[in-house]
Amino acid sequence: MAEDDSKEPLSDSSDEFLDQEPWILYRDRPEWKDIEPIELNEGSFPVVAIAYSERFKDIFNYFRAIVMKNEISERAFQLTTDALELNPANYTVWQYRRTVLKGLERNLQKELLFVRRIIEDHPKNYQVWHHRRVLVEWSGDPSSELRLTEIILAQDAKNYHAWQHRQWVLDTFKLFDNEIEFVERLLEDDIRNNSAWNQRYFVVKQTTGFTEDIVNRELVFTVNSIKKIVNNESAWNYLRGILTHHPTGLNGHPIVEELCQFLDENQSKAPFYLAFLVDRMEETMQSDASTSQSLLPKADQILQSLATKVDPIRREYWLFLSRYLNSQFAI
Repeated sequence: MAEDDSKEPLSDSSDEFLDQEPWILYRDRPEWKDIEPIELNEGSFPVVAIAYSERFKDIFNYFRAIVMKNEISERAFQLTTDALELNPANYTVWQYRRTVLKGLERNLQKELLFVRRIIEDHPKNYQVWHHRRVLVEWSGDPSSELRLTEIILAQDAKNYHAWQHRQWVLDTFKLFDNEIEFVERLLEDDIRNNSAWNQRYFVVKQTTGFTEDIVNRELVFTVNSIKKIVNNESAWNYLRGILTHHPTGLNGHPIVEELCQFLDENQSKAPFYLAFLVDRMEETMQSDASTSQSLLPKADQILQSLATKVDPIRREYWLFLSRYLNSQFAI
């Protein structure tokens, strides 16, 4: 059965039923009598003494002891489960769990299920995502990963860890076939989703590359998006990124020129568009110094408008840019 549809319990690695019966401290368990727990040594005068619970201290005292012994056993594996229930961000516990997993040759599918449930509770925990990546590397089976990240991104479309894992899976196992369609669904839900725009760029770069046809396709897609919502910084950033792969740069591509004409006719005062116009002028002045006499005053006028009327919250940035352009191109 695929992992995403499985309802089976986690068997011996499960912690979901721990609170349904009285907790027995490890120091009171007969099977652990051969282990001498190692207490945390914070020195005589700890700067900030943490009030650990008795259960926490007990589990980690025994965890330190088995690490010192380098014990590879079923009880050591269960101890890591209990430790991760209390602190799922502890790198040392995850690292030792992997050592025990490999040493016992345990079922990786059960471990993936265990990890998925922790991810669902702690979706921004770097350590658990790293653990899952190692498991997928060991198993060579990425069949559940895109679906898992899709579920997590449905809850938080900008979860960095989910995006990082998804990109790794796509690139490692070459699973790009339907990724553009996935990204477009996300952008239909939220056209300002910068993570989805970034993913689109990643997919194009890793697959087709920025050929003439692809650049045109991406420009059409981006321009249509900007026409719907002109104050969309993500789309403007994507537009700039695509144009870096075309010899015209910011000036001259017919799709871009048509967009600028459209926005001019509609008297757009969107700050991202005005900043784009300034960058176009700077690019032209860099390639042809003779144009600075006519373009520099226009660029400065736009920057002054941005600083005082259109986007005063970033006033200092626009004024800094004005000073910079004058220092570079004033005659």
